[in-house]
Amino acid sequence: MPQFAANLSLMYTELPFLDRFEAAARDGFEAVEYLFPYAWEPAALAARLRAHGLRQVLFNAPPAGLDRAAMAGAWDAGERGTAALPGREAEFRAGVLEALRYAEALDCPRIHVMAGILPSGQEREALKGLCAGNLRWAAEQAGARGREVLIEPINLRDMPRYFVNRQDHAHELLDAVDSPHLKVQMDLYHCQIVEGDVATKLRRYLPTGRVAHIQVAGVPERHEPDRGELYYPYLFELIDALGYAGWVGCEYRPAAGTSAGLGWRDRALAARPAQA
Repeated sequence: MPQFAANLSLMYTELPFLDRFEAAARDGFEAVEYLFPYAWEPAALAARLRAHGLRQVLFNAPPAGLDRAAMAGAWDAGERGTAALPGREAEFRAGVLEALRYAEALDCPRIHVMAGILPSGQEREALKGLCAGNLRWAAEQAGARGREVLIEPINLRDMPRYFVNRQDHAHELLDAVDSPHLKVQMDLYHCQIVEGDVATKLRRYLPTGRVAHIQVAGVPERHEPDRGELYYPYLFELIDALGYAGWVGCEYRPAAGTSAGLGWRDRALAARPAQA
């Protein structure tokens, strides 16, 4: 059965952010991810990880900004990344370098780089070259530091006109960049909303080795994976059968309390075959 990481931006929101690490560890999680760390000093986050025996497995590069204060407030200001946005190259590079600084402090292997919302009057095809060039630079920087950059297809209902919204969009960019340090973050919630046929997408892309992180949530409300139209017990078995050994991020909004809603995970772990 897959190994699950708690997403501390969406889970345990009844607690202050820095207290969520302890709550996740108490509930049996061994790893965490979250959206953005830039409102906190890296040393404070690293201390929480050490204190509770947790691994940091993923976070996002800043969605915009040239300094840390601007980076920390960019998401709330409506920014959704700059990798595909003309004239924002300096922000993109500053954000990647800041994310890699945090990744080193937190011993985090991967950062997710957001592409951005298509500007009014522009279409995706015209910006593919710009995005690929930015990602090539980011992958070079990450590789030199022993890290990986991820890109994620995000559904257009939650994020209208987001540049990367299909699995083939992401893999097309990987083809263009041609770097072992650029991979895909495959969120099955987004995949189901945009494309459906999730099991076929897993069979197509997991064997390539280019999917480095998976995320899950129920569809359509983005609650626990045992709520909604996707049957995750089947998908978890398929992920195992395809040999995926990475983390599965629990990027969902609990319908009630986080701890009370973890029955789906406990059932999944209980179904894990006994080790010989």
